[in-house]
Amino acid sequence: MEIILKYFPNLTEEQFKQFAALYDLYIDWNSKINVISRKDIENLYEHHVLHSLGIAKVIKFHPGTSVMDLGTGGGFPGIPLAILFPEVKFHMVDSIGKKVRVATEIANAIGLKNVTFRHARAEEEKQQFDFVVSRAVMPLADLIKIIKKNISPKQQNALPNGLICLKGGELEHETTPFKHKVVMSNLSDNFEEEFFKTKKVVYVPL
Repeated sequence: MEIILKYFPNLTEEQFKQFAALYDLYIDWNSKINVISRKDIENLYEHHVLHSLGIAKVIKFHPGTSVMDLGTGGGFPGIPLAILFPEVKFHMVDSIGKKVRVATEIANAIGLKNVTFRHARAEEEKQQFDFVVSRAVMPLADLIKIIKKNISPKQQNALPNGLICLKGGELEHETTPFKHKVVMSNLSDNFEEEFFKTKKVVYVPL
């Protein structure tokens, strides 16, 4: 939990409690349904929670914003972002039912009121949102093709509506077709831990 407070020192008491509760909940659920690799669960706060919050270093969502988390798995990046932005609505979608169940149970256990969940493939989700967020779900071009229909034309944030995803490693060839639009931020500029050396937030206005 220290690592979250190091970079997000101004949490409310409620947010602190919610973040603090995640560890035991994920340990418990992960023993029943594997949503995080067994050897990585010890690094929950650094590799999963803080990584998800990297998106908050790129954009501060305005209250009333709607966000779809595509391929949420066990709830990343959606659950940490929903804790940090209680006035923002998060809709979390995954094609694997048992992962959606874990994310739903954890959100309920910490009393998150600003989240909804859906077990579906991305192509099936027809609602529109200000932003779509995701964590290394698929190549950028495929992702953009699928979620274009989900981006609302109505703007209400400092950044134009679009896709914000967490990616790692070499992204040159993935981003080339969108070169004129893509904005890449290195998470190592915000977080000093070794894990974030190659991690990026990729933003594509749509």
